[in-house]
Amino acid sequence: MSKIQIGVIGDSECTQSRECEFAEKLGEELGKLGVIVLSGGRGGIMEAVFQGAKKTGGITVAILPSRDKSEANVYSDIVIPTGMGWTRNSLVALASDIIIAIGGKSGTLSELAFSWMYGKPIIAVVGFGGWSEKLAGKKIDDRRNDVIHPCGSVKCVIEKIRELSSL
Repeated sequence: MSKIQIGVIGDSECTQSRECEFAEKLGEELGKLGVIVLSGGRGGIMEAVFQGAKKTGGITVAILPSRDKSEANVYSDIVIPTGMGWTRNSLVALASDIIIAIGGKSGTLSELAFSWMYGKPIIAVVGFGGWSEKLAGKKIDDRRNDVIHPCGSVKCVIEKIRELSSL
């Protein structure tokens, strides 16, 4: 059986240091779980979660919008340059077994929409604003019976992952 792949999406720039600290701590816990951590592979939340995952031996996969592998953050183990621009957001969603959103702007919103359409469980972190805060506890549309799962702590996110997966 293959390892569980967790996609972490959010701002490419951290406007609040607490947000990046949260992402880094989450990455550490994901590394301890032994899951593969996916993201868009650039800065901000993506870099922070990868940095945390690497501290605890996690494997990180960057799915880049460009064709330039050098755009991946330094904590990326596997780099997939797509040359697809924002369209790559669908790949992040599709490749993930579970999606975790932290804050986020329009790019994160598109990843949330793709994740919803692909039937992926979504965990939305509250406390940092952005689309994760706006959509936590809600449905994007009526095609699914569940809601986007809200979490306000790393502990909550890890517990929800365990609940939603075979971990």
